Amino acid sequence: MTTTLRRAYPLLAVLVLALAACGGGQEGGAPPKPAVTVATLEARPVTITRELPGRTSAWLVAEVRPQVSGIVAKRLFTEGALVEADQPLYQIDDATYRATANSARAQLKRAEATLVAARLTAKRTAELVEVDAVSRQDNDNAVAALGQAEADVGAARAALDAANVTLGFARITSPISGRIGKSSVTQGALVTANQPAALATVQQLDPIHVDLTQSSTELLDLRRSLADGSLQSTEGMPVKIQLEDGSEYAHPGNLKFSEVAVDPSTGSYALRVEVPNPDHVLMPGMYVRAMLGAGVRNNALLVPQKGVARDPKGNTSVLVVNAEGVVEQRPVVVSQTIGDQWLVESGLAAGDRVVVEGLQKIAPGAEVEVTAEAGAPRLPAATSASAGADAADTAEVADAAHADAADAADAPAVQE
Repeated sequence: MTTTLRRAYPLLAVLVLALAACGGGQEGGAPPKPAVTVATLEARPVTITRELPGRTSAWLVAEVRPQVSGIVAKRLFTEGALVEADQPLYQIDDATYRATANSARAQLKRAEATLVAARLTAKRTAELVEVDAVSRQDNDNAVAALGQAEADVGAARAALDAANVTLGFARITSPISGRIGKSSVTQGALVTANQPAALATVQQLDPIHVDLTQSSTELLDLRRSLADGSLQSTEGMPVKIQLEDGSEYAHPGNLKFSEVAVDPSTGSYALRVEVPNPDHVLMPGMYVRAMLGAGVRNNALLVPQKGVARDPKGNTSVLVVNAEGVVEQRPVVVSQTIGDQWLVESGLAAGDRVVVEGLQKIAPGAEVEVTAEAGAPRLPAATSASAGADAADTAEVADAAHADAADAADAPAVQE
């Protein structure tokens, strides 16, 4: 029994000291205030943008079709390559058209020879009629023959020009500069003049068009805001393009025009943006999104999204720290996101401190301590010094407990 008591005394002493230490901590004061991070609202000009869906389309599109019939002798381009205006693309077998041109050239030479003879005859007849060596009737016939020969030369020259034009159509060239697609025919294929199917398509892709659609109701809201002065015009502001994968396109575009009529089936109207495309990143038919500047709002308020709460009914609210350090709940109205912030329409004013971190530890009416401003380095906690002191006190209590335990172990045992 004596040995058992000797072993129990040190444990009882440590337990008593630990309970005393816990009791002393509770009697030391109230628990610390919850620490929160706030964002102080500031009024500043903000550009209001509209994000609209759209599709890209080529700047120029030319469908290559034959203007004469014949067999394709050669294809003179590489599919998918860049071609220049007037660059040969196809060669049609031109033997028939070349023969026709040669025949027209020969007819022209015959008409020119006839003209020379008629000119000499008319000149001699005119000299002889002066001395009454020929009749005036013969002179008139010579002059008429000269005029007919001149007309025959003109007709033959026109026929030769037409034959050369037809012969030139046998070599099909690119009407514009751009990138050519695949060929729909191969060497040896028969093509006809003005056929409905294109041989190939050439598209100019730099710059490129982005065709957008916007709701007519948004247009009315924008015009109303510009009229009452709540928004300032952003005419000429560059248009940012967002690609299908969510990345931002490197080159901003410019709004070229907006349609003057609304599509009755969709209630929207069309806009066209011109975008530089030097690297041909944008291809016709791609789905993109464009950010257009709708206007500039002066004295706008932005609140971080993580500080705005939404209830099951869709109502939004924030927690605000007032001048006394007490949390208040404010209902707010927000309209659209700008980056990672909400644009505030009502419910807040410049200078309000909105809680953005530590929301799970507080409730309306609670007293809090602001330890940091959102977007600024975290402030040193006011309780850090006292926490260090408490840690030192705890260490001292532990040391004292160890000392008491040692003394108790050295004390003489109690005899029964």
